[in-house]
Amino acid sequence: MRIGLDMMGGDFAPLEAVKGVKLFFDTVATDAHLVMIGDEEALAPLLADAQLDQSKYSVVHSSQVIGMNEHPTKALKEKPQSSIGIGFHLLQKGKIDAFISAGNTGAMMVGTFYSIKAIEGVQRPTISTPVPREDGSFGLLLDVGINADCKPENLVQFAVLGSLYSKHILGINNPTVGLLNIGEEEGKGNLLAQATYPLLKEHPQLNFVGNVEGRDVLTNKADVIVCEGFTGNVVLKMAESFHDIALRRNIKDDYIQKFNFEGYGGTPVLGVSQPVIIGHGISQATAFKNMISLAQQMIQTKLLDKIRESFVK
Repeated sequence: MRIGLDMMGGDFAPLEAVKGVKLFFDTVATDAHLVMIGDEEALAPLLADAQLDQSKYSVVHSSQVIGMNEHPTKALKEKPQSSIGIGFHLLQKGKIDAFISAGNTGAMMVGTFYSIKAIEGVQRPTISTPVPREDGSFGLLLDVGINADCKPENLVQFAVLGSLYSKHILGINNPTVGLLNIGEEEGKGNLLAQATYPLLKEHPQLNFVGNVEGRDVLTNKADVIVCEGFTGNVVLKMAESFHDIALRRNIKDDYIQKFNFEGYGGTPVLGVSQPVIIGHGISQATAFKNMISLAQQMIQTKLLDKIRESFVK
């Protein structure tokens, strides 16, 4: 397998990206070949210092970088030789099997939708986040930001995508699905929640357990929790603040540490035809290492083939 990595994306690139690659090769059993996309001149001394096995990686030069604050569509159009632009070109042409970047999130989303498209039958791709639970396991929350306004059918598809991800990546057999709502009773919530509930309840591929409230998100009441991206993003950002507060107050707690995004690295775009993983702009070595590991796992488990099969049904 060949995994493409944007070496220039993120606040600490390319140094932390190189450190992440080294950490991956040092700690993960793999036959993956990493295709590092970035400025050769900037990468050369860092790669030399890292002393990586040269048979395990190759470098594709990019002469441009898309900044974190640039307009996504305009930047991709005007900077075809950017690391993100080249990454999507390689993915589209089948020269890499997955693409990872901690760069401009908007550019990554635009590149995803216009370069590799959605899997047939998927109305709206989605992004998710692992949710640390009290028993030490992880649940999944989606959507967490790219679909602020949704229809009931979108939430049902998010539930299917989240269930497949939970089963094949998180290792949860027959994951339960809950609808994030303001009450447990059927009929609660706004028009979107009320219309979505019966669709989830009747769906033959879902193990639907009903509504879940905000206080249930960090419990094991449901393995997959679905909502529109506006609500999901608010929940995600609030959860991330737990770890930030703990750091500022020098609180050391194993459970709170699980809210550190570096532990899972980045989020895959679920529902598109090739593995694309988007990292946080402040990603450092551990986050890059975990994003590469996730890409490898998605390829090895043939997750996207299973999603295609599910939507054909």
